[in-house]
Amino acid sequence: MIKRQLFFMALIFICTCAVFAQRVPGENLTLKIAVVGPGDQLYFWWGHIALVIEDSRTGQSNFFDYGLFSFENDDFFYNFAFGRLLYSCGVSPTQRNLDVYRKTNRDVVFYTLDLPPEARIRVRDFAEINTLPENRDYFYHHFNDNCSTRIRDIIDYATDGQFKEQFAKQESRFTFRGQVRRHTWFSPAADWFLNFLMGQVIDTPITAWEDMFLPSEVGKYIEDFYYREKNGVRRKLVSSVETIITSKGRPAVLDKPLVQWPYELAFSLVLSCLFSLFFFLYYKGKKAGRVLAGISMSLSSLFFGFAGLLLYFMSLFTNHDYTFQNFNMIYCTPLLIAGVPLGICYALTKNEKKLFVCDQMLRLIWLLVVIGIFISMAIKLLPMFYQDNLTDMMLMLPVALVFTLQPVGLKKALQKWGLYGR
Repeated sequence: MIKRQLFFMALIFICTCAVFAQRVPGENLTLKIAVVGPGDQLYFWWGHIALVIEDSRTGQSNFFDYGLFSFENDDFFYNFAFGRLLYSCGVSPTQRNLDVYRKTNRDVVFYTLDLPPEARIRVRDFAEINTLPENRDYFYHHFNDNCSTRIRDIIDYATDGQFKEQFAKQESRFTFRGQVRRHTWFSPAADWFLNFLMGQVIDTPITAWEDMFLPSEVGKYIEDFYYREKNGVRRKLVSSVETIITSKGRPAVLDKPLVQWPYELAFSLVLSCLFSLFFFLYYKGKKAGRVLAGISMSLSSLFFGFAGLLLYFMSLFTNHDYTFQNFNMIYCTPLLIAGVPLGICYALTKNEKKLFVCDQMLRLIWLLVVIGIFISMAIKLLPMFYQDNLTDMMLMLPVALVFTLQPVGLKKALQKWGLYGR
């Protein structure tokens, strides 16, 4: 009889404890960080991240996303061009987002956070306040304020500043440029163009804290992070890591950026050999050679001139501060656009005088490119002016040398002055 009474008393005690545990505020909440892998579109190449909050009491799982934008927003493209990127925070059912990521073949990994109940409540309240209409919008910055840095800051908030305290002093393996290029290696054209637009300001040393503008870096750093509770107990932040979706056939994110300049140089040398062949044919009296040479100079001027025009616009007239202090402006200028009509004139004119003028002007334009590249190379020797732009220069230098040193213009000039026999 006594044993039976003790048994029922123990059972009642256990049930009471269980009920009490369920009533502890915050125990019903589970916080997870969802790290999403790269997607197809350029703006998804660096992945995504969100905060997932599950409530066992209501059965709801919400996805707090700080990377929301819409092409249909008023003046979106105008604001984007000038560097005023308005993004928003929103909340939606987690499963809905997972369905989208599964359809678009993107990795998803959940990192479950081991936080005290009171910290979970603080994070939930903070996230819900962020989604209010008066708080949800913010001006996006690629490196300093994006979907990933917002989640990073929430983690720091949950650990009472301990997260930043540790990683703000830890040196990164790479610069901002290096981190960006780990994700762009598989597309040489995009890699070259993005690298070309980014200035010296992203080639300075950064910290692990700044690394976390990338979602994958947040996942890497939180997995092994420990913090101290108020009672002094050391606690691991992440209690479990769960792979929800595994993508198939996507290019891997490299552990370190690929050295691209040899590939750009090889490609440029092939182009230069082709252009040299055109000039050689013209030198031998083939009209088709002159037409092809003129078209090649015109198209090259169009491509690099447009690139220079965009660079000058972004560096001088927008808020895209990652393009500031860009020494590519020394050699790739909007002046190159003048080579477009001059190249057409070179290809099609029948007037020897006009041909001579077009030839000399084109030679001068590309000579300025060559001089600018060598000046940029010299500047790189000074640490305070260093810019990782060798890839950009190696694409342009061989082509510029061919257009500057091609012998046909010299031959025509000597003929004009009677110093070379026809």
